[in-house]
Amino acid sequence: MSRALLRSVLELRAAPSPRLPLPTILRTLTTSTTTSHAAQPSEPRLFNQTTPNIDPPPPSETTTTTTSDSAPPPFNYRGVVPPRLHPSRYQPRHQPHNPPPELLPKSPPPPPPTTSTPSLDPSVATLLPLLAAQPAHYVTVHIHGRPYLVTAGDTVKLPFRMPGVSPGDVLRLNRASVLGSRDYTLKGAPWVDERLFAVRAVVTGTETEPPRLLIKKRRRCRRKRRVVSQHWYTTLTISEVKVCRDADAGLEPVEEGLVEETS
Repeated sequence: MSRALLRSVLELRAAPSPRLPLPTILRTLTTSTTTSHAAQPSEPRLFNQTTPNIDPPPPSETTTTTTSDSAPPPFNYRGVVPPRLHPSRYQPRHQPHNPPPELLPKSPPPPPPTTSTPSLDPSVATLLPLLAAQPAHYVTVHIHGRPYLVTAGDTVKLPFRMPGVSPGDVLRLNRASVLGSRDYTLKGAPWVDERLFAVRAVVTGTETEPPRLLIKKRRRCRRKRRVVSQHWYTTLTISEVKVCRDADAGLEPVEEGLVEETS
């Protein structure tokens, strides 16, 4: 380096700088930083961000506030229903008009049950002793909705397995539509009064039929399906067919241990 160039560099270093001295600059930066921190809370600042210098608000007129002795209670946020959960928004727009309960017409109370037995037709009371005097009575009884014309000593094979019975049980069949003899016939409308007759049957057992084999095959299909079925039947023996001689007296009550069959 030449002497002339070195001399110019030294002169530049020795010359006074037009900028403020370093302590003054630091003081100014410290004051502005303290003012900005007092104006707003400190937040994390990145390396390329500068602290904003916010001027303080202008002085406003001082207002005096008086505090009452009883402060209002704090607001309860738990009782507030959000607008999206308000129940009125989930109700249908067109609601049916329902009158109040006191305006609805009240139906009359049901009549009390009658304990008196219905009276019989005079013609039945007159001809019933003649029907009972003749032998060999027959009756059409209904068991589970199926009619059976039977007399004393007949064997009935029901087309199903009667539930709840076992061999030796005695059944009283009290649902009959026709009761008659050789010369007289009593028809019910639709049923004959059960006080005028008594039909009893004994359960003799349960029978099975031979197994049935059914082969099922579809068209254009070689596969065949074999279905084996076997049905069970209940057999009854009619042990008694009795007709009442006096319509007013009726029959004696059913003996204990008998099973009544109402179908």
